[in-house]
Amino acid sequence: MASVNPFNLSDSEEEAERRPNETVDTERSPSEGAPGPPPGNHFSPSAEAEPPTLLLSSNRTSPSGEGISASAAATAAMSGITDTRVSVDVIAAQLLREQYILTALELHTELLEAGRELPRLRDYFSNPGNFERQSGTPPAKDQALGPGGPLNRAGSISTLDSLDFARYSDDGNRETDERVAESEVPSQERKNFNSNPEIQEPIRQLEKRALNFLVNEYLLKNEYKLSSITFSDENDDQDFELWDDVGLNIPKPPDLLQLYRNCGSPLPSPRDMVDVSVEVAFEDFPGNCTPPNPSKKTDLSQQQQTEVIQELEYQISLLNNEKQSLAEQIKKLQSEIQTLRRTVCYPSQATLDQICQNAPNASCSSASNSACTTNPLSVPHTDNSQYLDIGRVSESENGSDPPLTQKSSQSHPQSHNKLKSRPPVQFDQPNRTLSPAFQQALLSFCRMCSDSRLGAEVSRIADSEESVMLMLGRCLPHIVPNVLLAKREELIPLILCTACLHPQPKERDQLLHILFNLIKRPDDEQRQMILTGCVAFARHVGPTRVEAELLPQCWEQINHKYPERRLLVAESCGALAPYLPKEIRSSLVLSMLQQMLTEDKADMVREAVVKSLAIIMGYIDDPDKYSQGFELMLLSLGDPSERVVSAVHQVFIPAFAAWTTELGSLHTALIPALLARIEKLLTQGEHGLDEHKLHIFLSALQSLIPPLFAVVLQNAPFTSRAKLHGDIPAIEVTRFPRPASPLQDVATIIGSREMLSALLLLYDHQLEHEGTTGWESLLWVVNQLLPQLIDIVGRINVTSTTCVHEFSRFFWRFCRTFGKIFTNTKVKPQFQEILRLSEENVDALAGNGILTKATVPIYATGVLTCYNQEEDRKLLVGFLEDVMTTLSLSHAPLDSLKASFVELGANPVYHEMLLTVLWYGVVHTSALVRCTAARMFELLVKGVNETLVAQRVVPALITLSSDPEISVRISTIPAFGTIMETVTQKELLERVKMQLASFLEDPQYQDQHSLHIEIIRTFGRVGPNAEPRFRDEFVLPHLHKLALANNSQAAENKRVDIAMQLFEAYSALSCCFISEEVMLNHFLPGLRCLHADMEHLSPEHEVILSSMIKECEIKVENRGMSDAQGSLSIASSLVGEDAKTKFLSKMGQLTTSGAMLANVFQRKK
Repeated sequence: MASVNPFNLSDSEEEAERRPNETVDTERSPSEGAPGPPPGNHFSPSAEAEPPTLLLSSNRTSPSGEGISASAAATAAMSGITDTRVSVDVIAAQLLREQYILTALELHTELLEAGRELPRLRDYFSNPGNFERQSGTPPAKDQALGPGGPLNRAGSISTLDSLDFARYSDDGNRETDERVAESEVPSQERKNFNSNPEIQEPIRQLEKRALNFLVNEYLLKNEYKLSSITFSDENDDQDFELWDDVGLNIPKPPDLLQLYRNCGSPLPSPRDMVDVSVEVAFEDFPGNCTPPNPSKKTDLSQQQQTEVIQELEYQISLLNNEKQSLAEQIKKLQSEIQTLRRTVCYPSQATLDQICQNAPNASCSSASNSACTTNPLSVPHTDNSQYLDIGRVSESENGSDPPLTQKSSQSHPQSHNKLKSRPPVQFDQPNRTLSPAFQQALLSFCRMCSDSRLGAEVSRIADSEESVMLMLGRCLPHIVPNVLLAKREELIPLILCTACLHPQPKERDQLLHILFNLIKRPDDEQRQMILTGCVAFARHVGPTRVEAELLPQCWEQINHKYPERRLLVAESCGALAPYLPKEIRSSLVLSMLQQMLTEDKADMVREAVVKSLAIIMGYIDDPDKYSQGFELMLLSLGDPSERVVSAVHQVFIPAFAAWTTELGSLHTALIPALLARIEKLLTQGEHGLDEHKLHIFLSALQSLIPPLFAVVLQNAPFTSRAKLHGDIPAIEVTRFPRPASPLQDVATIIGSREMLSALLLLYDHQLEHEGTTGWESLLWVVNQLLPQLIDIVGRINVTSTTCVHEFSRFFWRFCRTFGKIFTNTKVKPQFQEILRLSEENVDALAGNGILTKATVPIYATGVLTCYNQEEDRKLLVGFLEDVMTTLSLSHAPLDSLKASFVELGANPVYHEMLLTVLWYGVVHTSALVRCTAARMFELLVKGVNETLVAQRVVPALITLSSDPEISVRISTIPAFGTIMETVTQKELLERVKMQLASFLEDPQYQDQHSLHIEIIRTFGRVGPNAEPRFRDEFVLPHLHKLALANNSQAAENKRVDIAMQLFEAYSALSCCFISEEVMLNHFLPGLRCLHADMEHLSPEHEVILSSMIKECEIKVENRGMSDAQGSLSIASSLVGEDAKTKFLSKMGQLTTSGAMLANVFQRKK
C-alpha cells in the first residue's frame, strides 16, 4: 500500500537534511539554475550527530540562486555582530556539496572579477569530468513540488549549449577546433541564463551538420527525392550516407519525426519509486528553519569552525580512501601478473570465487554494514548460473546459512592462496531475527539501479569465460563510439579477444566490423596495430574462421572513399596470407589485389598491393597461377608511380623469382619471356624504339640476376660437397653489388652467408680448374643467355644515351655477381670474338660494322669497368685506343666512341684514363686519329675539373692547333669554345681567346671556308652561356666582321653556308642581354649585313630577320626613353626634399631598373 512519502519535502527543508559525506544525484534546469530534488532520499543514522548546515533561510519559495544569496546575506549579517565572517571556501564547499552548481558558478565569476580566485572553484570548473554526466531521467512528479507549487524543470543537466560536441568529434584531423575554452565557461553560462530566452545564439558547425543529416533523412523517407538531391548538392562537403561524417562521436539520434513527437523532451526512465511511511518528529530535523536567537552567536562561530574542521577531515578521508584503493589495485595487478606468468590457460575456478568474494563488498558501500551482510548473495536460476546477480536477494536462504562466497572460498582454499596472498574476506552474521521482507525493504535503500541496459550489465558479474565474452560483446559497441579518436587503438586487444572467444557468429562479425572501422583514417602506427591484431586473431582461430570472418571485412572496404582504409585492406591481405586456406589465397585474395592494383588511384595503396602480392607469391603453390603472376609483374612494372615500381623490384620480383625457381622455370620460362619481349620491341621499333618499355623489361632482368646466380650455385656439381664447418673465409664487401633490398641479397636467397662463402670457394675452383661439364644451369647462361644479350646489344641505337646506360648497368651487375673468373673466361671472349679488333681488319669496312654499334660502349663501360685493378685499366685503355684508331682510319662514324666517352666521363674516376687515351691520339702519326682526338676533347671538357683542363686539356689542344694539317686545327675549335663556356679561370680564358683570335685574324685562314663555318657554329652554341664580357668584346664584333665579309663573297654556295650559320648564331644570341653600345655598333649592323644576304639567298629567312631588326630597334628606343624618364624623375625628386627622402627615392629608382633588367632577360625565352 502506497502512502505519502515524508521524504518528498520542499527544497528548503530538504537542504537541512543533506550531509557533507552524502552523494546526492541531483538534476537542474539551465534556465533556472536550481538543483532538483534527489530521486530518492534515505535516512542515515549518523545524521543526528552532525551540526546544522550553513544555509538557514526558511522563507525561500523556490530553490533558485537567489535563495542562496539571501541565506548567505543572513549569515553575513549575523556574523557581523560578533566581527566573525564565514570563510568563502566554506561557502563554496557547501554549494558544491549541495549541487548548487550555477550559484557556485556565479560566485566563482564574481571572485574572478574581483581578483580573488578560489582554488576549490577553479579546480572544480576546470575539470571536464564534473560536467560529463548526462542523465535523461526527469524528476518524479511529486518530487518537483516545492513550497511554491510545481516547477517546470529540464530533464537533463546537459543542454545543447553546455554539451561540448567537438570534444567527441570523430575527425582526428579537423582543422578548426570548435570547443569552447573552459576559461570561457562562466561568461558563456551567464550569457545563456541571463539573456532573453527567445534570442538564440548562432548555430554551430556540428549542430548544422547533425540537423542537415536528419533533414536529408526525413526527405528521403518521405519520398522528397528531388529535394534531397538538391539539399545534398548544396551541402557537398557532407556525406549524408554516413552518420560518422557529421563529426559527433555519439550514436545516431532518432529521426526528425520522432524528435518532433517527443517535443524535445527525453523519455522517462523506467526507474521506480518506492514510497514508505515513517513518522519523524519535526524537531529532529537538523535543518529546522527556525532562525537562531541572537544569544547563540557564540555557538554560531563555533559552528563555523566546526564546518571548516569537518571539511578538512572530509578531504583527508577522501584522499586516504583513494590511497587505499590504489594500493589494493597495485596488489591485485601484481598478483594477476604473477598468475599470468605461471600459466597461460583460462582462469581457474578459484579466480571466479575470488570475484564472488569481492562483489558484495563493492556493491553495498552506500548502505549500513549490518544491512549489507545480513542477506548473502545468490545465483539466480534464470541466468543459467552464468552471472552472479548483485541486485537481487534470495528469499529461500535465511540469515543462519553461510553465504555463497564462504562456501566457495572453503572449497578452494589452495587456489585462493595461489592467486592472492591475503586471506579471503569473511562476513559476520549478526544475531538478529529480522523478517526477509524487512531485510529486502531495508536493502532497497542501497542506491542501485539494474533496470537500464548499463545497470543490468553492472549488476551481474560473469563467472565463466563464455559469459565474459557475452558481456563484452554487448558492451563494446556502446563503448567504442564514446572513446576519443586518438585513443581508440587501446580498444584493439579487447575487441580482438572478444571476437576470438565470442560464441555467436553475428556478434563476432559486428566486433570485427568495429575493428576495421575503429578509426576513420588510421595512420601508419594505427594500421600496424590493427594488422598485428588481425594476425594474432588469425593464429588463434585458424584458416576457416579467417576466411569466413576477416576476409569479408576486407572485401567490404576495398572501394572505401578514404585511401587509408583501402591501404589497410591491401596490407591486411598480405598479412593474413600465411593463415588462409591455399585455395582462397590463390583465388579470392589474388583477385582482390589484382583489382586494387588496376583500379586504385592512390600510389601508397598500389604500393601496399604490390607488397601483399609478393607475400602471396611466397605462399602460393598452384603452378597454373604462374602466368597470372607474370602479368601482374609486368603490370606493376608499368605503373606511373616510382614508389610502386621500387616496391616491385625490392619485394615482388624476388618473391616471384623464388617461386619460379622452385618450379624450375626461372631460366627456362621467366628470363626467356623477358628477352623475347625485348627482341619484339627492337623489331617493332626500327623507326622509333619505345625506351620506356625497354627500361621496364631490362630492369626486371637486372633484378633477376641474384636469383639466377643462386640457381647456378645450388645446381652446381659441387653443391653436395659444401661444408659449413672449418675455416670459411668471409665474403669480401665488394664481391657483390649492393642489393636493392634484403630479398635480392644472394646470401639471403641461399640461406646464410656461411653457406654462400663455402659455395663461392667451390664455384671459383670449379671455373678455374675443372670447367663447366655437366653444369647445366651455367651452360645455359654461357651458351644461350650471353649470346642472346650480346645480339640484342648490337641492335639498339648507339645514340640513345638512356639505352646505352641501362644495358651498361645490366652487364656491370651481371659480371660483378658472377665473379671475375667468369667475366674473364666466359664474357670477355664472346665480346672480343664479335668486335674483332685485329690490324688486318682496319681497312675492311664490312668487318668493322659492329664497331659503330652500341656493343662498343656497353662492352667498355659494362664489362671492362667491373674490376679496377691495373690489368683491367690497361685492357680498357688499350680497347679505347684501338677503337679510336680503327674508326678514324676507316672513316667510320664516331658515335660508338662518343657514347663510351660520355658514359665513362660521368664518373670522375675515369677522367685521367680518358685523358691518357686522348693523348695517345694527339701524338698519333695519322692526322685522322688526331682529328678524332681533338673532337673527343669537346665531350670530356664539360665533366673534368678546371685543374685537369689547365694541366692536360689546354696544352693538348694548343699542340693540335699548331698541327701541320689544317683539318686537325679546325677540329680543335669546338673544344676551345666549350672551354670558354664552362671554365672561369681568367688566365685560361685569355689563352683560349688568343688562340681563337689567331684563327680569325691570321691571314693564312682568310680563305678557310670550313674554319669560318666551324667558328660561327661554335659562337652560336657557346655565346649565350659564355661570359658577357667575352660575348660583347669578342664574339659579336667578329660575327659582325664575318657577316660584312660574306656580303662580298663571290662563291654563292659558300655565301649561303656562311649566311645560314650566321642566322642560327644571331637567333641564339638575340635572347641575351646586350648593351646599347654593342647593340648599335655590332649586333644591329651584323643583322643588317645578314639581311642583305638573305634578300637574295633565302626570302623566307629575310622576313624573320626584318622582324628581329625591328624589335632590336624598338628595344634601343625604349631603353633611351626610360633612361630619359629616369633622369627627369631623379632630378625632380631632388628638389624640395630632405636627404632621407632623396636617398629613398634613388633606391626606388634602382629597384625599378633592376626589375626591368630581369624582364629583358626573359622576354624572348
